[in-house]
Amino acid sequence: MQQLSAQDASFVYFETPHTPMHIGSVGIYDPSTAPGGFVRFKDILGFIESRLGGARSFRQRLVRVPFDLDHPYWIENPEFDIEFHVRHIALPRPGDWRQLCIQVSRLHARPMDLTKPLWEFTVVEGLDNVEGLPPGCFALVSKVHHAAIDGMSGVEMSAAVHDLDASMAPPAAGDAWQPEHMPKVADLLARSYFNSLVQPMRVMETIGRSLPGIARLGTRTAKGDISIRSARPAPKTRFNGKVSGHRVWDAVPFKLADIRAIKDAVPGATVNDVVLSIVGGGLRAYLLAKNELPKETMTAMAPISVREEGEKAALGNLVSAMVVGLGTQIEDALERLRFVHAEAVNSKAMTNAVGAKTLADYSQLMPSALAGLAARLYTRVGAANAHSPAFNCVVTNVPGSRVPMYFAGAKMVGMYSTGPLFDGMGLINAVYSYGDTIAISFTCDRAMMPDPDAYAAGLRAAFDAMKAAAVKPTPAPPVEENDNRPAEKARVRSKGAA
Repeated sequence: MQQLSAQDASFVYFETPHTPMHIGSVGIYDPSTAPGGFVRFKDILGFIESRLGGARSFRQRLVRVPFDLDHPYWIENPEFDIEFHVRHIALPRPGDWRQLCIQVSRLHARPMDLTKPLWEFTVVEGLDNVEGLPPGCFALVSKVHHAAIDGMSGVEMSAAVHDLDASMAPPAAGDAWQPEHMPKVADLLARSYFNSLVQPMRVMETIGRSLPGIARLGTRTAKGDISIRSARPAPKTRFNGKVSGHRVWDAVPFKLADIRAIKDAVPGATVNDVVLSIVGGGLRAYLLAKNELPKETMTAMAPISVREEGEKAALGNLVSAMVVGLGTQIEDALERLRFVHAEAVNSKAMTNAVGAKTLADYSQLMPSALAGLAARLYTRVGAANAHSPAFNCVVTNVPGSRVPMYFAGAKMVGMYSTGPLFDGMGLINAVYSYGDTIAISFTCDRAMMPDPDAYAAGLRAAFDAMKAAAVKPTPAPPVEENDNRPAEKARVRSKGAA
C-alpha cells in the first residue's frame, strides 16, 4: 500500500457529480500504418493489456480511510478487468470535428468510478470528415484521475502505450504485477492514528523550510526587484462561479515554428509567454463580444512541475503554481506579449524566492478530515459565487514527443488535452505539443461558454494578429531603374546585324 499525498488526496475530496477531477487527452490516429492497414478493437485490447506493466496507475485503486480520518491509499486492485477500462464507440456520419468535440465533452463530463483503477480509454471510430485527416482515422479519448497523475507523470503513462514505430513489438521488460488484498478497517484506523501523532512535526518542518524563502521574498520586494501585484485578486468573470455538470471542449492547433518566431519579437519572451498571450487575446475577444470584458487584466494559474529526475515514475502530483496576468485589457498584440512576459518573469521570481517545492509542501498541513469537509462545504454552499477569484482560468503546458508516435501500429496524427473544472474555475486551457504542432485545447462549463466555437475563433484571431505584428514579411529585392535585360537584348540584336 502507498498513501496519497495531501495534494493528491485533495483531488479526491473535491470530487463531486458536477466536478469530476480527471484529466485526459484526445489522440487521433491513422490506422493505415498498422500491420494489414487496419486496427480492430480486439487488437487495441490486446495491445493495451500487453503494456499494463509500463505504468503503475493502470492497476491500482483507491482505498479510503473511514470518515476520511487520513488520506486514502493505493493498492494493487485484486479485481482488475481491462474491458471495464477500454471502451468502443463510433461517430454517426458524417463524422466531422464538431461531432468529435461534442462526444469528447460528454465523455469528459461523466465522473469515474472511484472504486476501480482511475483511468478509462474510449476508442472513437468514424472520423471520416475531419479537415486535414485521412478518412478512417480513430480517436483515443483518455481519462485519468488527477489524484493519480499530473501532466508530467501523465506523459510517462502515455509512453507506456505508444511506440516509436508501427511494429507493435512487445515490451522487453516482463510484467511482475501481483494483486493485493483489501486492507482491513482496523488497520486503516491504526495507521491514521500514528500519522496524526507525527503531523505536528511535519507542520514545523515545512514552516521552518519556508522561513528563509519568505525572508528573501520580503527583502527583494523591499528593494523593488519583485512586485507583489501578482497577488492581487482577479476580476470576477463568467468563468468564476459555481460550475454545472456539463462541459464543452475544442482544440486549436498552431505551428510551433510560428510560435517561436513570434517569441523572438520580444527579447527574453518564451513559448509559454506567447501561448499565454494568445489565451489573453482569445478571452479578450470572447468577453468583448458579450460586453463583459473587465477593465483589469484577467489572470491565469500556471502549474509548475517540481518533479525531480528521480521522481518521474512516481504516482500523483508534484506541482506548484504561479499566477500570471494575461493582458486582456491590452488591444495591441505585441504590447500584450510584452505585458505577459513581464508578468511571468515577476511571478517566477516570487515563486523561486520562496521555493516552488516548499509551496507545494504547504498542502500537507491541513488535516485530511478537515480538508475533505472544507471541500464539500465549499461546493454545497456555492461559496465560489461569493468571493473574488484568485485567478480566472488555468493554462497548463505539457511537452509532448517531437518524433512520430504509434498506438497499436496506428500513427498519431494529432494530440490534444482535457482538464478538470471546479467551482470558481470554469475554464482550463491545456497546451500540448507534438511534432511540429502546439495545440491549445480548452475545457469549459457549458453554461459559462455555450458557444465554444466563438472562443476558438478568438484564439485563432489572437494568433493571427500576433503573427502579423511580430513576423514581418521579407521585402522583395529592389528593382534597379536600369534593368540589364533590355540592354542584353539590344546587344544580341546588334551582334546579329553585324
